Amino acid sequence: MYIGDYLARRCVYTPAKIAIVDAATEPVTRLTYRELNQRANRLAAWLRAVGVDRGDRLAMLAHDGIHFYDAFFACGKLGAIFVPLNWRLHPREIESQIRQTSPKILFHSWEEPMKTAVASLQTSSGLPRLLPLVDEATFDFRQALETAAPAPVTCESLTASDTACLLFTGGTTGLPKAAQMSHGQIVWNMIDSMLGDVLGTDTFLNLFPLFHTGGLFAFSMPILIQGGTVIQTKKFDPLQVLNLIESERVTIFGGVPTIFQMLTAAPNWAKTDLSSLRYCMSGGAPMPVPLIQQYQKEKGVVFRQGFGMTEFGPGVFSLASEDAERKAGSIGKPNFFVDARVVDLGTNKPLPPGEAGELVLRGPAAMTGYFGNPEASRAAFDAENYLHTGDLAYVDEEGYFFIVDRLKEMFISGGENVYPAEIEAVLYKHPAVAMCAVIGMKDEKWGEVGRAFVVPKEGEQVDEEMLLAFLRANLAKYKVPKAIVIRDSLPLSGAGKILKAELRKEQRAEG
Repeated sequence: MYIGDYLARRCVYTPAKIAIVDAATEPVTRLTYRELNQRANRLAAWLRAVGVDRGDRLAMLAHDGIHFYDAFFACGKLGAIFVPLNWRLHPREIESQIRQTSPKILFHSWEEPMKTAVASLQTSSGLPRLLPLVDEATFDFRQALETAAPAPVTCESLTASDTACLLFTGGTTGLPKAAQMSHGQIVWNMIDSMLGDVLGTDTFLNLFPLFHTGGLFAFSMPILIQGGTVIQTKKFDPLQVLNLIESERVTIFGGVPTIFQMLTAAPNWAKTDLSSLRYCMSGGAPMPVPLIQQYQKEKGVVFRQGFGMTEFGPGVFSLASEDAERKAGSIGKPNFFVDARVVDLGTNKPLPPGEAGELVLRGPAAMTGYFGNPEASRAAFDAENYLHTGDLAYVDEEGYFFIVDRLKEMFISGGENVYPAEIEAVLYKHPAVAMCAVIGMKDEKWGEVGRAFVVPKEGEQVDEEMLLAFLRANLAKYKVPKAIVIRDSLPLSGAGKILKAELRKEQRAEG
């Protein structure tokens, strides 16, 4: 079956080619497509034997590694749905996402912070079976792979519109929702990527977290479907990354600008041979021109800029390497099977070049909706089936798109989406908080960080550290604002709405 069972199909053509190099293991694990397919068949057979079937969910809470690929491909064979969870979240947030998606099994590691999260989950009722990746004292993921037969497993009734994976995102509106990535979305994204010069002859080094759309779907799946090789790391180590690019002859490498900056400061930067790289792909924020020039001058490496999102693609836009400096700051042009418009916020009509409006997208690489949330699913698309991104953008006379700002309140800190509404909801639970607002502020290290403004209730005493400690106890570390400003009042509209634009203006004026 060609839908879902990607590995069995790939084994028809290149069974002996190296599919995955897992640099997270010692020694490094190298698996051919045949071997990776056998592992997926074994895991799928075991999962089916314990009651996981088409439409059921299977969750993963762990650092990156080959186990993510095993689980994803096994789910595809069963018609089940893979749910990778963000281990950076607070245990309460992780439990909320588990209850929202109700997986039958949660695979997890015993490393921190997963250990703390699992310990918290074990105290709650109504949750899935918790199965460790490695545990000498009990049945674990390894034994599931070893004990089941490698006979082919496939789901003949699976269709392109069936969901392959649920990835949590706040969309553009705030609280996390599980975006439904269909098998059709995965394949159309692969086609867009292939037409955008991501090929089956490539070797890709993946640093993007495998619980993000960038990890499994930006490059890894397009390359694996086409028969290329993916090098997988456990975490970012500049020394290791440079060594792997040289030793494995990596042809494509992607990251956010901070990653590329950190590589230039690594002790082995000067001596490392990066000549195998066809290009590097930068996303998440505009790539600084001086950094582009440094890579070109010192290593002969060229850059492309990309733009994507969980709900669409994730390969949506690409800026060619020859335009990296000339069109610095641009996300490029839409990929081949992507319709992109900039529309007026009031009329939803397309705007002429140079005028800023909302970026909207249409095409076969769109999500099918949000899991268990039909209202949010309907709100995401307009009458012409364009997905509203919540990004303020414009297109120039040559057809290059530029992101101006975020229409909604989301900001990106260290590559992670942060939603002020989520932080504000926690702040409002504090008994001393009468009113609050959170905005994103520019930061040299993280790109953006949060700044909260709080008006205490009359007669209540509260300080910044008290509130920060409260947030740390309820939110993932990266969501906690860098600063909290205690104020007597917040700027309000005539209707009583907090004017965050005024807060931003004040902060810019103060420098």
